[in-house]
Amino acid sequence: MTNLKTDLIRGDQWSGLVMGNHAVARGMIESGVRVATTYPGSPTPEIAAALSAVPEDVRPYYFEYSTNEKVALEVATGASLNGHLSTVFFKSVGLNVASDSLIQLSLFELIGGMVVVLGDDPGVNSSQNEQDNRHFFRMSYIPMFEPATPTEAYEMYIEASRLSKQYRAPVALRLTTHVCHAKEVVQFSPITSGPPDWTSRFDTENGPYLPLVKWVFPMKKRALEKLEQFEGESNKSRFNEVHAPNSSGPIDGKRLGIISSGLPALAILENLHASGHGIDLLKLGMSYPMPQQALKAFLADHDEVIIVEELDRVMETEIKALAWDLNVSCNIRSRSTRDQLMGEFTPDRTWSLLSDHWPSLFPAQSPVEIPADISPRIAQMCPGCGHRSAFHAIRAAMDDDTIAVGDIGCHSMGFFLPHNIGDVLLSMGHSTATGAGLSINNTRKVIAFLGDSTLFHAGWPGIVNAIINNHSITLFLMENGTTAMTGHQPRPGAGEIGDKIPLKGVFEALGVQFIREVDTYNQGLLTQYAREAIAYDGFALVIARHPCMLKFVRTQRAKVPDFELSHVEIDQETCDQSRVCIEKFGCPSFYTHEDGSVTVHPDLCIGDGSCLKTCPVQAIQRESKRGYK
Repeated sequence: MTNLKTDLIRGDQWSGLVMGNHAVARGMIESGVRVATTYPGSPTPEIAAALSAVPEDVRPYYFEYSTNEKVALEVATGASLNGHLSTVFFKSVGLNVASDSLIQLSLFELIGGMVVVLGDDPGVNSSQNEQDNRHFFRMSYIPMFEPATPTEAYEMYIEASRLSKQYRAPVALRLTTHVCHAKEVVQFSPITSGPPDWTSRFDTENGPYLPLVKWVFPMKKRALEKLEQFEGESNKSRFNEVHAPNSSGPIDGKRLGIISSGLPALAILENLHASGHGIDLLKLGMSYPMPQQALKAFLADHDEVIIVEELDRVMETEIKALAWDLNVSCNIRSRSTRDQLMGEFTPDRTWSLLSDHWPSLFPAQSPVEIPADISPRIAQMCPGCGHRSAFHAIRAAMDDDTIAVGDIGCHSMGFFLPHNIGDVLLSMGHSTATGAGLSINNTRKVIAFLGDSTLFHAGWPGIVNAIINNHSITLFLMENGTTAMTGHQPRPGAGEIGDKIPLKGVFEALGVQFIREVDTYNQGLLTQYAREAIAYDGFALVIARHPCMLKFVRTQRAKVPDFELSHVEIDQETCDQSRVCIEKFGCPSFYTHEDGSVTVHPDLCIGDGSCLKTCPVQAIQRESKRGYK
């Protein structure tokens, strides 16, 4: 496997088994990226992990975790305006946050070049929706590449950065979850860029950089002219190619073809190899602007073509419009059912789609049967998670008609059994504002949850609004000191980036009158504070604090060579099998047996003791105090 600390900046030509995200990181370095910014979110955080693994004193680039995706994009934009090749990367829904500034990018002369790397998420592997962000780049006049493999991700990044510098315009690299996380042996080229040159080249003569009434139309005209030039690049791009895995020729008197991109194109290739039929595939790598000449030639050369794409009808709409404009007689088919507009296109699903249109060539396959005895897996918080203790304590303070507004983070697991706390979820940082709206002239109590990382990402505006309007809402700020859900990236204010920011002091300065702080393991006191806060008339804050235990354990193991975890155990003579530890507290370390007894799994328990006070008969006891302080 690749050693990111050394291999990522190796100057020679070499090959290695890498994941797609790491291949992109190497592509950045080979291209001479000088500024890279991000806000962490799956499926792209490994790009950041790779860039930050390189020691700061030898990095040929500046890298930062920004407070949110909009800020990350704006920092990268400023760097490009100053003449430095820049990159910003984030997850699918992160583009919603950044879109306010993304829309303006193509209007500017980005003299250093700028690549926007996006991790889209068909199949909702780690997001709250599976939005199709290809629409954003079309709305923004930003050309786009769509790789299908780690090698393509690496090569397309380098090409995207080249074109971006040549045309002084933004270029997008749209990854999807399994391209980010796939592994492949990638052949890397030598690093030819020299040491960083931080000379400022910002000049208003390269502008205007003010999209105001006087300049908007000339700027938009220039953006559209560049888009036409990018179409010329797309027409000759080596990443738009025809694959003919089997000998081509008419089938039942018809010449058949398929148009696809990204991972669906690989699934189609697998289907074609399996079928043995002479059907051609036009795989689009530089998919926007559409390569009109290549599409015209492909459509003219085939009698019938199927368009296969994940999520929305983006390529389909544009290709059908192009065929109409060009008066092409090819019969263009596309997805025909609602289910085919959702989820990832794996080889079994693309086979099924082809079977719908060409049943004699792709006979229907029997669906895979899942054994009935496989139970669904409930999403879980980690053993020892302070959020579990918080939810257990807060639940005891809630009435049945209390409305709970959730947010994005590890605490989202509180929506599920056994806690079932959380009735509404929109987006990162929304909880306080949405909860405030729910509280207006409402006799029911409203509580909201917000993580400390999300607080800095997008939480402050809604909080300020709730405070100044004195909305009657209780905010539980779940402070674990890190960005835990995406891999423990540093959050602002925790002291890992810059100085610590005392959260209580900030809220006091904003005028909050009701503030309580408590360690979530102190469940009795947290329940008391929760009751007081919910009863309070106005904005109330409870800071429920405990460090992320997954990070704590990893840090201890790295610092203490002989570190050993302790465990808890069940006193079987005391245990009354009321199962509070499982059914109400919900720690995955506890499990039951056929005789009803409860025991502790030693591979899962970390001995933190957060469960000790949950047992009504005190049957949970410490086995050892080793390793936990």
